[in-house]
Amino acid sequence: MRAYHVTIGAYEFAATEEGPQTGPPVVLLHGFPQTPASWQATSRLLAAEGMRTIALEQRGYSPGARPTQVAEYHVDRLVQDVIGLLDALHLPTAHLVGHDWGAIVAWHAAVAHPDRFRTLTAVSVPHLRGFYEVLADPGPQGEEQRQRSAYVQLFRMEGEKAEDVLLANSARALHDLFSPLPESAILPHYAALGRRATLTAALNWYRAIDVKQSVALANVTIPTTFVWSTEDIAIGRPVAERCAQFVEGPYRFVELNGISHWIPDQAPEELARAVADRVRSVES
Repeated sequence: MRAYHVTIGAYEFAATEEGPQTGPPVVLLHGFPQTPASWQATSRLLAAEGMRTIALEQRGYSPGARPTQVAEYHVDRLVQDVIGLLDALHLPTAHLVGHDWGAIVAWHAAVAHPDRFRTLTAVSVPHLRGFYEVLADPGPQGEEQRQRSAYVQLFRMEGEKAEDVLLANSARALHDLFSPLPESAILPHYAALGRRATLTAALNWYRAIDVKQSVALANVTIPTTFVWSTEDIAIGRPVAERCAQFVEGPYRFVELNGISHWIPDQAPEELARAVADRVRSVES
């Protein structure tokens, strides 16, 4: 593994790489409340397949890229960080993979810059237009998804109520978010996000959500795979299955049975296979 820092705009980001420099570049975007450590197993597997993986420690998570204003965490800024990464590494194009919040950034990036990304693999979080359509449904499907998404209201509250809740009692609630992962998988994320400054920056992603922009998100035109797991507590099946409606390019839906929301940590072999299949679909 190669670790380094890269300057993007006014900030300095940490990143790690695996695999040959000449391999197809695959950018990996982590979710909340995680770090690039969530990609370690998947990266090793993809590197063994000849791919060059680049795991970015994103805005707010990297100490050198931690602005204090909530507006600095708008999704457009997060997308520009990814484009800035490609530019800094002199990569005209790359394959894009994102989990959880990383998937949200990846969907927006693929829509805004289809010329910079050869493929998209979104993990756990589907295209946001479908998500909000189900969320607004007055029927039982909408009610179920609203219950699954109720935590977002806490995370978006002004002030630091969410930080107080998550960090109370030695950050017990933060720790419990990672269930059913083993302690060895939890520790890197727990250690980083257990610090209030990092947690506040990460929660600012939620506070900067632009619902109108997400509801209006255009269709994705590049080859896309969506990976969803049946035990995901945040995203229900109706949302997952609706995702196909918003992809105009080649599309594949990968369903992982018995796996929780934490797919990169819990099912790296299956995830690496899905990513590799999507990459090879255009590289071969």
